[in-house]
Amino acid sequence: MADRLKDKVALVVGAGSSGPGWGNGKATAVAFAREGAKVACADHRLDAAQETVDLIQQEGGDAVAIKADVAKSGDVANMVNAAAEFFGRIDILDYNVGLAEVGGVVEIAEVEWDRIFDVNLKGAMLSMKHVIPLMEKQGGGSIINISSIAGIRYTGVDYPTYYATKAALNHLTRATAAQYARQNIRVNAILPGLMKTPMVEHSPALKVAYGKGDLEKMWAARAAQVPMGKMGDAWDVANAAVFLASDESRYITGIELVVDGGVTLKYA
Repeated sequence: MADRLKDKVALVVGAGSSGPGWGNGKATAVAFAREGAKVACADHRLDAAQETVDLIQQEGGDAVAIKADVAKSGDVANMVNAAAEFFGRIDILDYNVGLAEVGGVVEIAEVEWDRIFDVNLKGAMLSMKHVIPLMEKQGGGSIINISSIAGIRYTGVDYPTYYATKAALNHLTRATAAQYARQNIRVNAILPGLMKTPMVEHSPALKVAYGKGDLEKMWAARAAQVPMGKMGDAWDVANAAVFLASDESRYITGIELVVDGGVTLKYA
C-alpha cells in the first residue's frame, strides 16, 4: 500500500524531536514522506525541524523546515503561509506539540498553567484557524490533533495542566469536525498511551513520578501497566496518523483514535 499520500502536502507541527531518537512528530513527518507526501516540518527549534527534513531528503522525499512558536498567532500564520507558498497547498495538518508539567493545582505556578495551555491547546486552535480556510478553498483536507489518553483518563500522574489541555483538545477536535464536515474537512484526534519517546525520556518529573528518578525503572513501570506488556513508540502514532491522513479514512471524522496497547481498558 505504497503512495497512500501521493500528491498530498502535509504540515507537521512539532516535527522535530526533543532529544535523540524518534519523537511522534519526527516519525510522523518521515512516515508521511515515505507514503508520497511533501512535508513542511515545523518546530520551535529550526535545527530539530531541519534534522527531520534531512532524513526525508536522504530517502528521496521532498520537505522544508519552518521555525514557529505555536503560542504566537503571528508565528503560526507565517508557518502556514510559508508551507502553502512553498508547496502550493496544504492537504494534511498534523498538530504534534505538547508539554507535560508535573504538579497539582496547588503546586503548579500560574505562569506554567498559562504556558502549557498556550502550547497544548491555543497552538492547535491557531493552526486550525489558519489552515482551514486554505482547505475550504481546496475542497477539503485532513486535520489530526495529537492528544493523549490523559484527556480521557486519570493515569496516576499529577499533572492537571496536561489532563485539562488534552481533554479540551479532544472536544475542540469533535466540535471542529462537526462544523466543517460539509466542507470535506475531516478532523480527528490520536490519543497515545504510555509511549517510549524522547519527550518522556528527558522529563525529570516523569522519571520521579514513575521510577523515583531512575530511567530504567520508569520504563519498566510504564511497560508493566500495559496489557500488551510493552510501551508503544513513535511509529505506532505515525502509522495511525498515516491512516487518518489518507483517503482510506475518508468517511471518518471527529473520532478519538486510542493507540495505547490496551492500557485504558484498565482505567475506570
